[in-house]
Amino acid sequence: MPELPEVETVMRGLDAVLTGEVIRTAETRRDGLRWPFPNGMAAALQGARVEGFRRRGKYMLMRLADRPTLLIHLGMSGRMVARRLGAPPVPSLGRQGAASDARGHNNPPEAHEHVVLETEGGWRVGFVDPRRFGCMDFAPREAEDSHPLLAGMGPEPLEEAFDVAVLEAALAGRRTPIKAALLDQRIVAGLGNIYVCEALFRAEIAPTRLATTVPGPDAARLVPAIKAVLAEAIAAGGSSLRDYVRADGEVGFFQERFDVYDREGQPCRLCPGPDGCPGIARLVQSGRSTFYCPQTQR
Repeated sequence: MPELPEVETVMRGLDAVLTGEVIRTAETRRDGLRWPFPNGMAAALQGARVEGFRRRGKYMLMRLADRPTLLIHLGMSGRMVARRLGAPPVPSLGRQGAASDARGHNNPPEAHEHVVLETEGGWRVGFVDPRRFGCMDFAPREAEDSHPLLAGMGPEPLEEAFDVAVLEAALAGRRTPIKAALLDQRIVAGLGNIYVCEALFRAEIAPTRLATTVPGPDAARLVPAIKAVLAEAIAAGGSSLRDYVRADGEVGFFQERFDVYDREGQPCRLCPGPDGCPGIARLVQSGRSTFYCPQTQR
């Protein structure tokens, strides 16, 4: 599932393409994805002007002038594909948002493309979701964070409000493993399996430690580790694993910098030489693979 850096990267791509645009046509090609689409969603989007985007956890919120906000979740395999009307079916947006304007193409739908928006400025954006675990819904602008999918969500990890004191208070008394606690969206928003593994490694904290034991010096290392790994992943365009690609059709490359994730049996960069390194280990927690160094993380 795309995590915070991937969602942030997709959102920035959509912001560069859609903000300021008027949606000329909107089409839904099925009744819904994980849940039914709101009644009349396509009609409500048609003619709307996009004012901007924000992200909350793993959700993107497309703000529309004088209309409710469109909430978008990519689910397990969802992606947004943007291209110029009349351009080839392969997305042609570049890293800086530029695009070639090819002629003579009729924009055939991609496989599993369930929602299509076309703008007066000549952009076509499709929501592709093979497994159909994504969703779209409306939320009043003034009550976005009260939407049932967002209500109760914890602080954003990249904002100043998420600090050591906030994390310590959230973990106090919790006797679940720290890995599971950090995946709880009520404690901190947007963290997923990949980046929790990476942050715990940087903070040298074992994923099996009880959350209640982390406040103190460990929490003081963990908060900056979370912020750093997320910021670096966003700068790298996310991690391109399985179905995830960026809105411009390019791929992120943070997976090339993983310290532990998906590196079972490989040496740890913090261990003192190959003779003293047990290698990255893997265990299953709550049905998910956890990667860590048994020697470095305590």
